[in-house]
Amino acid sequence: MSENRFNIVFDGALLPGVDTTTAKLNLAELFKSDVSAIERLFSGRKVSLKNNLSQNEAQQYLDALHKSGIDARIEAEPSIQLNLGEIQEQPGGRQPDSVIDPVSPYAPPRAAVGETFAEYATLKPFSFEGRIGRLRYLAWTMVLTLAMLPLVGLGFWVATNWLLASDSIAGLVVGGLIAVVVVLAFAFVSIQFNVQRLHDLGWSGWLWLINLVPFVGSIFPFILIIAPGNTGANQYGPPPPRNTTAVKLLASLWLVMIVLIFVATFAGIFGALQEDFDSGASSSYESSEYSDQTSEEPAVDAAEPASPSVDYEEEEEQ
Repeated sequence: MSENRFNIVFDGALLPGVDTTTAKLNLAELFKSDVSAIERLFSGRKVSLKNNLSQNEAQQYLDALHKSGIDARIEAEPSIQLNLGEIQEQPGGRQPDSVIDPVSPYAPPRAAVGETFAEYATLKPFSFEGRIGRLRYLAWTMVLTLAMLPLVGLGFWVATNWLLASDSIAGLVVGGLIAVVVVLAFAFVSIQFNVQRLHDLGWSGWLWLINLVPFVGSIFPFILIIAPGNTGANQYGPPPPRNTTAVKLLASLWLVMIVLIFVATFAGIFGALQEDFDSGASSSYESSEYSDQTSEEPAVDAAEPASPSVDYEEEEEQ
């Protein structure tokens, strides 16, 4: 008894929440084909995407299509009654693997089941392509910040020492230029992180320019941190890999840094207030001491003329 075989059929239906453009792009990526060839599959007619599959192969193929947003389905192949008189040998002895007419305008591109695109995208930190999630965006930004701060500090330290040693502003200028180059390089990488985060939301990377808009640009980074990405594949590729423990730890460092910034800010404010209070108290104490001294001096001056009068009276009695 032969094993049952199955076909993958598609009639243009899409999964909920998937638009036609995204589905076409995903299907073109899946089949390694052009979008123009994929558009023939969305005519509304029933099309067989793959034939003569085992049950496991058909299920694997169907899962890949569902991740692309395609609402395909599995249908069992009808049993074929063999008629030896109708069998015609194919040239070269090779039998066709699909019943679709190869010259039909609705013939889909062919791809082996094992060649479906990966479940997760490959990470590309220094690229404008790909996708990253919220935690990985925070983790990569933290690594970028931790790497930038010591380099900028080292540049200013070298410039200051050069200035003190040579008594010339040339060292300060050179150190400043090096610091500017380092900051621009890290800003370029930061833009790449932002673009990949926008891709994860299904948005164009050009939306990063919103950061340059006054007021709105100060709110936009919080959207990148809070907004969840697309769960499945979108026009920018498959979803990013799952977050590792290192990614979670690096992302949590932002909480520690925010707490330290608040503590340092409040400590600075409290120190300034304490210094103002101490200076005000000392000035009031000095003013009160000065007023006490000035009030005592006239009394001493008034008492001094009394002693000569006593001497005068004694001379008269003599």
